[in-house]
Amino acid sequence: MIRPQSFAIWLTGLPASGKSTIVAALKPRLEGVGCAVEVLESDAVRRVLTPRPTYSHEERDLFYRALAFMGARLVAHGVTVIFDATANRRAYRDFARSLIPQFIEVAVECPLELCMQRDYKGTYRRGQQGESTTVPGLQDPYEASLKPELVIDTTQLSAKEAAEMILKAVKRAKLLNI
Repeated sequence: MIRPQSFAIWLTGLPASGKSTIVAALKPRLEGVGCAVEVLESDAVRRVLTPRPTYSHEERDLFYRALAFMGARLVAHGVTVIFDATANRRAYRDFARSLIPQFIEVAVECPLELCMQRDYKGTYRRGQQGESTTVPGLQDPYEASLKPELVIDTTQLSAKEAAEMILKAVKRAKLLNI
């Protein structure tokens, strides 16, 4: 079986906007069409790179550069990468795009108030209680995508519908011939 070419998809959006839920629906769909897929989920990678994260600007800069580099190396070796990471600064996503020519940015949009309601990890609660001072969308700005290949509004679409939209975007970009 001939594998499709590898590429990267970066799902970006506020914490608890629905990125991980979409990734859970997208990954098996890509695998089903022959892609070898690796998800680089920021919390999982952060546990290895920065086991006691401070979320300082310097640490985030280093973390997202390393995440983009890992993704680029995987893509170069035939693995399709899904980045499941807020990446609150455009520069983080732009750096990944500069390393990975076959790159699709997906802006996952959801109002802050709804993200706060959905927040099962307690990120916003910690921010509101002063335990964290760098929560994107709360104390730290989130720089929305300027020209994403796709915008997903999680107040309007299910994760399955979002995954189908992403697959169509991948096909339009001629990264999959299915």
